[in-house]
Amino acid sequence: MTAQKTNRPRVLAIAEAANPEWVSVPLVGWSLAEALREVADVHLVTQVRNRDAILRAGLIEGQDFTAIDSEAVARPLWAVAEKLRMGEGKGWTTLQAINALIYPWFEHLVWKEFGQAIKAGKFDIVHRITPLSPTISSPIARKVDRAGVPFILGPLNGGVPWPKHFDAERRAEKEWLSYLRDAYKHLPGRENTLKHASTLIVGSRHTQSEIPDAYQSKTIYVPENGIDPTRFNQVAKPKGDVLKACFVGRLVPYKGADMLIAAAADYLRSGRMTLDIIGDGPMLGHLMEQAKTLDCLSGLTFHKWVPHADVQSILSQSHILSFPSIREFGGGVVLEAMALGVVPVIVDYAGPGELVTSETGFKVPCGSREEIITAFRETFERLSKNPAALAPIAHSAKARVDEYFMWPQKANQIRQVYDWTLDQKRADKPDIFAARLRPIAATMP
Repeated sequence: MTAQKTNRPRVLAIAEAANPEWVSVPLVGWSLAEALREVADVHLVTQVRNRDAILRAGLIEGQDFTAIDSEAVARPLWAVAEKLRMGEGKGWTTLQAINALIYPWFEHLVWKEFGQAIKAGKFDIVHRITPLSPTISSPIARKVDRAGVPFILGPLNGGVPWPKHFDAERRAEKEWLSYLRDAYKHLPGRENTLKHASTLIVGSRHTQSEIPDAYQSKTIYVPENGIDPTRFNQVAKPKGDVLKACFVGRLVPYKGADMLIAAAADYLRSGRMTLDIIGDGPMLGHLMEQAKTLDCLSGLTFHKWVPHADVQSILSQSHILSFPSIREFGGGVVLEAMALGVVPVIVDYAGPGELVTSETGFKVPCGSREEIITAFRETFERLSKNPAALAPIAHSAKARVDEYFMWPQKANQIRQVYDWTLDQKRADKPDIFAARLRPIAATMP
């Protein structure tokens, strides 16, 4: 089946996680599916837990979306998962392993609901947006392919290896199964999913590297995160000549807030820097005690949990996002900062390392704890001498997000993927992120 390039393709968008009122993967699923309505005729299929939020967002059930009730299988298994993860926010790999057991029933119900329509040619494309994890196969990929309809998977992202210097953090996060993560490559269904998918959208270069050579020609790189211009619409205007830094994220070991406080302590004590920490989690008490021990509480504010819609009001008062996370798949908060004109200072590893260029922020090598702390401290030393010199970099960061990462732009990127997939004779596979912004003229002290 081939749709004309000038027409709007009819897309069945499968996003088991798609919720406008949540964050992380559900917000990505919702945002991408909604953005695609500008370039395609989209019918969203999601899990029933998202139904009420989607209705509140104004969509019409049966016309714009369908909610699939897979709770008979999902609810008891998620209860088991919560016990196995041994702590809120921990055991991400364990959750994905349980989801690999839960998800096939959801797709079984999707095929039961839409299989006849797919076989009848009522959709030009079936696009599974979420789950994002490359470890979760698609039981219906073969069925869709046999119906003569292109099946698109992704953006796929996740499974970034733990840096070798951070095994203690790995254990603190209860990531026991991560030691066996490569086993997913041998799970039943993975080979069939890759074989029968027409296109594989990969959200990171790491995920792309894990696709077998036989299917590399199907891969197109498109990072999964995007920015909603209605949610992040302020422009950073930090006041004064003191370096203002901000951290946004869960207070858990791999996010590195303790390394950040250690690196910033001297500058906080001397008044050359302030630091806002937005987020809550099991490390909050430890971090507050650390700051007290280092005598740097005067320049440090713990905001604890802040509604996602209000984060930009605090973040936009900063010069930099100081974010030493050592295992970040996507790095959505990095894009959020850049969208406001806040310059990211990040560890050059995984998602953030791909999003930030030398023209739009500062990247610290992913070494040991002490090496990261030292590198952040040296960066703060340079930037604190003249925070105003960050303005051109902030401008380039915002320009990069405006060009590539707003949801309307990302919808156009996926439309390129659709056009290429539907026109199988084309050799010019989209290379959406080949272009780069021109280097900026700013020179930091």
